[in-house]
Amino acid sequence: MARLILFNKPYGVISQFTDSSADGARPTLAHYIDVPGVYPAGRLDLDSEGLLLLTDDGRLQARIADPRFKMAKTYLVQVEGEPGDEALEALRGGIRLKDGLTRPARAERIAEPALWPRDPPIRVRKSVTDSWLRLTLREGRNRQVRRMTAAAGHPTLRLVRWAIGEWTLEGIAPGEWRAVEV
Repeated sequence: MARLILFNKPYGVISQFTDSSADGARPTLAHYIDVPGVYPAGRLDLDSEGLLLLTDDGRLQARIADPRFKMAKTYLVQVEGEPGDEALEALRGGIRLKDGLTRPARAERIAEPALWPRDPPIRVRKSVTDSWLRLTLREGRNRQVRRMTAAAGHPTLRLVRWAIGEWTLEGIAPGEWRAVEV
């Protein structure tokens, strides 16, 4: 039986067990997870939060992380401004980025979700409103959500991956993890 860990990665934590930067001072998965033999199935940027899956099963790791399998990944995204129907339709139809057209995404405006406070908090500008979107992608390009929302005219302020396939962050606090059977 494969071991699968659902980890709520805090902002500022790198998605690996060691920090290869010059000073090696950034927090890593090793600061939170003391389970031998598990490895991240995919990545989550330093400035993103939320669900990161780790497993000891190479096939499961590939099925989760490899874009060929098109596993859905759902993000809660705080953006600048109030995206209108045109911006949402652009996200739903695919956005042209420097590395090509993205696959269509599920995109919808949502009420502000009941999330934990981010540390550090996002910068707030009184002259610019913000709002929340739920985006579901079936590909995983580098910084894709951020690049897509910026191209649609609404830069990302906060990015939380809420779900990968059937697995969600439900009931997992930042920095905490839960093992599930697969």
